[in-house]
Amino acid sequence: MKEVQIRLATTEDAKQIAKVIKEAFLWYVHAAEIKTVEALNETYEDVAADIKNKKVYCALLDKKVIGSLRIEINSDNKTAYLSRFGVLLEYRNIGVGKKLMQAVDIELKSLGIQKLFLHTAINIPELISFYKKVGFQIETVSESEGYPRALLTKRP
Repeated sequence: MKEVQIRLATTEDAKQIAKVIKEAFLWYVHAAEIKTVEALNETYEDVAADIKNKKVYCALLDKKVIGSLRIEINSDNKTAYLSRFGVLLEYRNIGVGKKLMQAVDIELKSLGIQKLFLHTAINIPELISFYKKVGFQIETVSESEGYPRALLTKRP
């Protein structure tokens, strides 16, 4: 297999990223046994807007986007929030997510970010396990979205 490349996304990547997010979050909804999530209503125009306003990373293999995530730097410039993290199903468990997280950690350290936050369903063991392996810890669990979600944090 060729080397997976990680880079900041451009608006030209928006349609491919939207496909990745749709597939990843359809899986998430099924795995978490919930009805839907906001990510499934996202259009490629929404993705393009996030590319302009956030740090959107993508993982590419042969010019095909196979994974992505988004980072929003909070106004305090000390914390950030990770969202829309997804990898196409056929490319999971080969290190794509880990490479995306490594790129984010390098960037956030260089920006002086002290804490990174994210939410995920607590009842999907493989997600919780992955996040713990890349340095996250569970802070709290709530049902504010109608299902048990954990708030995880890490220091980049």
